[in-house]
Amino acid sequence: MPGWQELLIILVIVALIFGTKKLRGIGGDLGGAVKGFKDSLQGNGDDNSDDKPAEKSSAATDDDPAAPKG
Repeated sequence: MPGWQELLIILVIVALIFGTKKLRGIGGDLGGAVKGFKDSLQGNGDDNSDDKPAEKSSAATDDDPAAPKG
């Protein structure tokens, strides 16, 4: 297991490569994902949290390329 000095060196190298703005954005996205995961485990999340309405499933049509032909 690496010590705190090695972890500090790795953190500095990563900050130099990616930049602090990008790391801050990644950290915010990761935090939001963890929060959403915890909320879903506790049942606090919406079933349909998207702003868009759910798409209706329709039967296969003639112009559907995935539909079997015949």
